[in-house]
Amino acid sequence: MTAGGRGAPARVVVVEDSLVQRANLVAVLEADGDIKVVGEATTAIEAIELVASLRPDVVTLDLNIPDGGGQYALEQIMANTPTPVLVLSSTVYDDASGPAVAALFGGALVAIPKPVRWTPAFESELRRSVRTIRSVPVVRHIRGRLRSRPSAPATTSLPPLATTSSSPPSAPMSWRPAKDTKSCVVAIAASTGGPPALATVIKGLAKLTAPVLIVQHIHPDFVQGLVDWMARISPLPVVLAQHGETLRSACIHIGPGGTHLRIGRDWKIELVETPMTVHCPSADQLFESVAVRAGENGVGVVLTGMGDDGAAGLAAMHRCGARTIAQDQATSAVYGMPRAAQRLGVVDQQLPLPAIANAIVRAVHARSSARS
Repeated sequence: MTAGGRGAPARVVVVEDSLVQRANLVAVLEADGDIKVVGEATTAIEAIELVASLRPDVVTLDLNIPDGGGQYALEQIMANTPTPVLVLSSTVYDDASGPAVAALFGGALVAIPKPVRWTPAFESELRRSVRTIRSVPVVRHIRGRLRSRPSAPATTSLPPLATTSSSPPSAPMSWRPAKDTKSCVVAIAASTGGPPALATVIKGLAKLTAPVLIVQHIHPDFVQGLVDWMARISPLPVVLAQHGETLRSACIHIGPGGTHLRIGRDWKIELVETPMTVHCPSADQLFESVAVRAGENGVGVVLTGMGDDGAAGLAAMHRCGARTIAQDQATSAVYGMPRAAQRLGVVDQQLPLPAIANAIVRAVHARSSARS
């Protein structure tokens, strides 16, 4: 048995070209006995081949590595050997920086700065993150199959997303508007670790008939990239939410960055910059507007994320009789937002990520059937 009786150690491949940093990282990861480094790579090509051969539980990845760069390695790993990836790099300043967002779009679950000085608190948090993402389901990304190896290391900007013939068409005129305030509506919020979690949920919504609104805490410059990614894998149309647009049934509306996404009168989308909040867009603002406009016909979902945004708004929905769902701790990259809602006692269902899409579809169907 390992430390704490957790069973088999988490098998990790470390990708880091600095010998000193790599040795330190291995020692830090293995300190508690429940994480085992089974392979070490120093270049992108080595990392891709090593992950394919060893099939580890987790990969820690530096972005500034030779032979194509960490972003290239990440995209190839997620296209060919999908594995939970934790990016640990000096090019990452925070979870909204360009390299971090590009890594999240590429399929990484977590992107954190490499510390200038390693502290016991950081080391402990790093090990906790590895344990957490070990069990998170990951989504295969086709982007890695569409890109050849770059001639230089990955840059700090998000590469353009390639389009394929399988991409959903642009907004068809036949989309149905949501009829009235008695219609069902689904609101989903996510933060850290959110893009791959959203991809998992969205892929399972093929039978959904209600409009969906999504708030993802992300830098405004990268929202369109998120929309493009979700549109490629979604069975439903995915659009960037527009102010004044009427909600459309069986359509996914993703909120822009830097403005709150709300439902206004006549079932129209509102994009507003006030009130001033820590997060903009705010999950609380979205959920509270759904509580007012949809009442018991709303379905609120909180996915992985840091902090407590969404808890108060989900409470408002819960008081109105809406169905409320939160991602469980085992499958959350960061169990902050779901935990905050759970502690308020306003979560009807706490579910692992793969079960959430089906729960949403069932909740909408139940509410639609009750009205008919």
